[in-house]
Amino acid sequence: MRFELIIMDLTDLTIKEARQGLDAKKFSAVELTKVHLDRIEKANEGMFAFLSVVPEAALARAKTIDQKISNGDELPSLAGIPMAIKDNIMVDGLPCTSASLILENYVAPYDATVIKKLKNQGAVILGKTNMDEFAMGSSTENSAFGVTRNPRDLERVPGGSSGGSAAAVAARQCLASLGSDTGGSIRQPACFCGVVGLKPTYGAVSRYGCTAFASSLDQIGLLAKTMEDAQTVFDAIRGQDPMDSTSVDFCLQKEEKQKYRVGVPKEYFIQGMDPQIQDLVKQSIADFKRQGNEVVEISLPHTEYALACYYIIATSEASANLARFDGIRYGYSAKSAKNINDIYLESRGHGFGAEVRRRIMLGTYVLSAGYYDAYYVRAQKVRALIKQDFDHAFKKVDAIIAPVSPTLPFKIGEKIDDPLQMYLADIFTISINLAGVPSLALPCAKAGDLPVGLQIIGKHFDEATIFEIGKKIYNGNTVETQ
Repeated sequence: MRFELIIMDLTDLTIKEARQGLDAKKFSAVELTKVHLDRIEKANEGMFAFLSVVPEAALARAKTIDQKISNGDELPSLAGIPMAIKDNIMVDGLPCTSASLILENYVAPYDATVIKKLKNQGAVILGKTNMDEFAMGSSTENSAFGVTRNPRDLERVPGGSSGGSAAAVAARQCLASLGSDTGGSIRQPACFCGVVGLKPTYGAVSRYGCTAFASSLDQIGLLAKTMEDAQTVFDAIRGQDPMDSTSVDFCLQKEEKQKYRVGVPKEYFIQGMDPQIQDLVKQSIADFKRQGNEVVEISLPHTEYALACYYIIATSEASANLARFDGIRYGYSAKSAKNINDIYLESRGHGFGAEVRRRIMLGTYVLSAGYYDAYYVRAQKVRALIKQDFDHAFKKVDAIIAPVSPTLPFKIGEKIDDPLQMYLADIFTISINLAGVPSLALPCAKAGDLPVGLQIIGKHFDEATIFEIGKKIYNGNTVETQ
């Protein structure tokens, strides 16, 4: 009975509470790690949030942290904290498959920069989480190894592509997790699973060691139970990295205001949107206004072009980035091929799933002779206009509030055979990646038993403001986890 109570209590903790408990020696890092590993073992077969788990390494790491606590060492904020990592981020010695058959047996030979930072903080890595193959998808149904289920309703998707990372936090299998966001891949699963998710400013967090999908859009971020936990993890992983020339050294301007002025874009409340989501998000915005904050309607006029713009740029960059998976250098290689051309064709044909092949073909077509100027160059010009919309808006407001998804979590199998419907799931998130600004997704209400989320979009490198606004909107101490 005592063991059951310990499991329930420790998996309910936030990062802050866990660190306080460890420092006060109310429990050990080994105990904290064990109860999370136990939850993974009991639930993973039915939910499948994790592709791989490393209990021996996790417990050894926890034991080291316990020894440091026993010695009276002063430890960082993530010391002893059990975390999960999306399977497109390198962890030395662990599989890094990107949920693809072409990398099924690939083991990372080095740590991504964010992993080095987590290890320096003393975080305990439990394993790697499931995802849409090469981060291409919005439901985690595109994984080559199986579908992840939403812990809120096992018949529904957890969102994607970081669905495993979001589900693991919501199911109390870890205290926080890392994901990546190219067009909504952290925020949409955070919304579907009812947790907090941050897509940082492009360049705020190093991408070194993250398998590239679309290099000008990809950003490593995080999922957590609370706003405070999300800030803690972000502070640990952010900053410039000489291994990533796009990363930036910046200072967070932590100027907390009593009142904020936020904009609500009229283009984000559209026909076809679930009326429950529209009503609940507007209700949260009204509550925020009642706290004394100012809410104004704004326009982001080029939003209607974002979806087409995104899928031209993203697929173009994907076709170039995924050319490295050729069956020669690493990953799966067709053994029956008789010549080098057959190796390329058979390895890529077998190794890549349907959605990845679709995007490679779209991108190759867009970049081909005669179409580059008509599609790719034009899309980049539209992208500049989308960024300009945000720049103009932020001259008038501190942040922008909008829905994350136009729908509630949908049933497994409901949209997988209709790519266009699946792409529309990202309609409220892709503009943020095109503009490179930060966005924080948080649960704001429930429609029946299903979570509803909104996102707070900020100025470049102004994550501090969106965290403060998030705290005002979401007054709970923790996300209601399963």
